[in-house]
Amino acid sequence: MSVAVVDLGCGNIASMMFALERLGARAALTRAASDIAAADRVILPGVGTAGFAMRQIDALGLRDGLMSARPLLGVCLGHQLLFERSEEGGVDGLGLIEGDVTRLQGAPDRPIPHMGWNTLDIDQPDCPLLKGVEDGAFVYFVHTFASHAGPSTAASTRYGEAFSSVAAADGVYGCQFHPERSAAPGAQILKNFLEL
Repeated sequence: MSVAVVDLGCGNIASMMFALERLGARAALTRAASDIAAADRVILPGVGTAGFAMRQIDALGLRDGLMSARPLLGVCLGHQLLFERSEEGGVDGLGLIEGDVTRLQGAPDRPIPHMGWNTLDIDQPDCPLLKGVEDGAFVYFVHTFASHAGPSTAASTRYGEAFSSVAAADGVYGCQFHPERSAAPGAQILKNFLEL
């Protein structure tokens, strides 16, 4: 089984590559549409801004490959790019999952970005990405924008308001958190993705 990890040039993805290596996956970092088309699994990670990432996807000619890749896992910014539109820069996403991405609302006791460990409230226990993950498991977040909980939400997280922390729709999956930095629950989620 081959895994293509898409390199958009935004964010450190070494931790994702190490996490996949620990799970025994044959993963390759790529910017080539042909690698995405040939892969059995595709992961779209990212840290940075939605506008830059979408411009990179188009500049590298990756949009068509990502639109048809299944199974596909978006992580952090990659998760946000799966949705229809992002308030960050007012850009259209890939539109693979229904909904928009908006800025989190901060408060004196709730700084933005949302950074650190928070819980997963599992909304769809039959989601294959969440097999073996306990309701209330802690995972690691670093983000300022998020998608509202909706029909595709397999798990949600509350930071003031609830947002979609795991999304699933027709072979497309997203994690707003970093599974590669989320200890045992994150490793289980990556293992589940590899075994889909």
